[in-house]
Amino acid sequence: MNRATLDKDPHEVASMFDAVARRYDLTNTVLSLGQDRHWRRATRSALQIGPGDRVLDLAAGTAVSTVELGRSGAWCVAADFSVGMLAAGASRAVPKVGADATRLPFADETFDAVTISFGLRNVVDHTLGLAEMARVTKPGGRLVVCEFSTPVIPVFATVYKEYLMRALPAVATAVSSNPEAYVYLAESIRAWPDQPTLAAQIAEAGWSRVRWRNLTGGIVALHAARKD
Repeated sequence: MNRATLDKDPHEVASMFDAVARRYDLTNTVLSLGQDRHWRRATRSALQIGPGDRVLDLAAGTAVSTVELGRSGAWCVAADFSVGMLAAGASRAVPKVGADATRLPFADETFDAVTISFGLRNVVDHTLGLAEMARVTKPGGRLVVCEFSTPVIPVFATVYKEYLMRALPAVATAVSSNPEAYVYLAESIRAWPDQPTLAAQIAEAGWSRVRWRNLTGGIVALHAARKD
């Protein structure tokens, strides 16, 4: 079994995602009770993209999120540091690039918009990753981070944390190709900053007008920002 630690060594994390790639999309749909589709649509809407825009979908995995973004008419490229994940999405006809979020292989001011869904949490230095996203975005360009967050109702937050640490690995055992990876994923969600803390980190990385919107009671939050 491949399982990364919360030190988030890039090689460990990439290897772990390579190991879950084959059934990753199915596992996500089961574990989220089908909410993953709603979260992808909400991300596309928040990014405010359309024909003529060039969009970077970072940590795109099997590129299912990139296909959703492409429904806007924008030109979208999927980037991920797990080659196994990109290979699992080979049937999806979008451009794909192997890329480390802390050293993006793109020139300055290449994209009109950048987004990362459920991937910032796995970057070894996510503040550096946010700064790299700003570097490759044009002035006036947009960022949307879709990530697991902190539920806003205290009782619900307690139930959710119990689900993460107990039910999530158990369900993953039934549907995932690497259930151990989902223990790491549960731990990484619990250790992740809450909405205001992440907003401050995005601003410190060079983004402006940072704001967020909670989805599904705060299980997921969309953080949006602009580059001046």
